[in-house]
Amino acid sequence: MTDVVAIMSMSLDGYVAGPDDDVSEVFDWYVASGDVEFHTGGSAPMTFKVSEPSAEHLRVLTASLGAVLTGRRTFEVAQGWGGNHAWGPAFVLTHEIPAGWPRPDSTVQFVTDGIESAVRQAKSAAGGKSVGVHGADTIQQCLAAGLLDYLQIDIAAVLLGSGVRLFDHLAGTPTVLGNPSVVSGVGVTHLRYPVRRAKS
Repeated sequence: MTDVVAIMSMSLDGYVAGPDDDVSEVFDWYVASGDVEFHTGGSAPMTFKVSEPSAEHLRVLTASLGAVLTGRRTFEVAQGWGGNHAWGPAFVLTHEIPAGWPRPDSTVQFVTDGIESAVRQAKSAAGGKSVGVHGADTIQQCLAAGLLDYLQIDIAAVLLGSGVRLFDHLAGTPTVLGNPSVVSGVGVTHLRYPVRRAKS
């Protein structure tokens, strides 16, 4: 069974980005929390420097992923990941396909007919592995539609005070979560909650 996993770094007070989409504070643990190098793949590879607990967390997480689902805003901020996301085919939920896309030799695809279709297509492309979901709005839509299996939240040791909140505009709450697994890194705590299905 292919799981759908929300994956986001977040400040302790609930923000995934500061004003003007600045993510440097919530992503600081990727580059300044240790001496262990973790290399990403894709068309725009990066090298993170993290603590050993965070490196092992990232190894396990990324090995489990076969596709990614995200929104147009995250796609734009990430500059399309150079055309190929490190986690496999990327499905971008959008109202309109951006100019110049899709591109030859790119695994980025665009979905214009809603969140259910986007999840279905990403699951099909994941090859039995999990689908990682990026972006506050896309995660909120997945939660509202009952399509998330896990919340994987990396809590950065920072308070932002303002910006883009991960859990704004939730529908169908309260959403009951299962007991988390916890990995303590340096400057970050990795939490993974199972999302319980609402009883009908």
